[in-house]
Amino acid sequence: MLHSPISKIDLDMRIFYIKRDDLIDSFLSGNKYRKLYTLLQTSANKYSKIISYGGTQSNAMLAIASICHKKKWEFIYYSKPINKKIKEQTFGNFYLSKKLGMKHVEIESSYYKDYVSSLRLDLDKNTFLLDQGGANKLAKFGIDILAKEIRESNLDIKSLATPSGTGTTALYLALALPEYKIYTTPCVGDEKYLRQQMSALSDIPENLIILQAKKKYHFAKLYPEFYEIYKKLLTTKIEFDLLYAPLMFKVLLEKTEENILYIHSGGIFGNKSMINRYKNKERQYGK
Repeated sequence: MLHSPISKIDLDMRIFYIKRDDLIDSFLSGNKYRKLYTLLQTSANKYSKIISYGGTQSNAMLAIASICHKKKWEFIYYSKPINKKIKEQTFGNFYLSKKLGMKHVEIESSYYKDYVSSLRLDLDKNTFLLDQGGANKLAKFGIDILAKEIRESNLDIKSLATPSGTGTTALYLALALPEYKIYTTPCVGDEKYLRQQMSALSDIPENLIILQAKKKYHFAKLYPEFYEIYKKLLTTKIEFDLLYAPLMFKVLLEKTEENILYIHSGGIFGNKSMINRYKNKERQYGK
């Protein structure tokens, strides 16, 4: 595993340190590389098919597609129905995943939850099911290596931050680094949903601190304040994703004061479509 470097940035007169996991691999970067490290090390002969599910903007989807392409495994990905515009895009996570050989199956929204629950039934020995976002106990091994790197960096910081979808990275980091504060914020659902997802993997340790934004945000919707934070971050010469990073930095600026090491979770391939949406909205409102 590559040992990712640490950068230092200034955001709104606050110093943040950035663990550059985004530099590890083009498609398989950030926390997805850590969470899927065990699968990446698995012999190509062990499986012939990988199954997963979730949203079509998913960074995990692209990371799994990349692994399956390298291992020559069949990859089947289930989602709720998606619109024609996404299907016709020639950029972004969905397009790249399809180019890497992903087979996409749409399930009607009313049947989706039950269908996903049934996927783990009658799996043969050559098929592996990865839950949405790579939430799996196998993720612990790769995140333990990340924790070891953080300790070995000898950085005089005892607070870390990583945004959460399922909370897998934040949970296993907190378990591996009990002497650190681990800050996270729920980006996909609310705090209750996040705690449910993490509790399915392990008891939640006391050093894992869930920060809530002052207002409720809906995942993947457009918020001018997120776009402004993204543009400010670009001036640091590091690009962050538009789905998770802006909210995490926003709550860190609002609710913390100490120096923090932010774990860059990669996922910038989805930015192009999000930026297009923001620019279209700006034109629409004459901004």
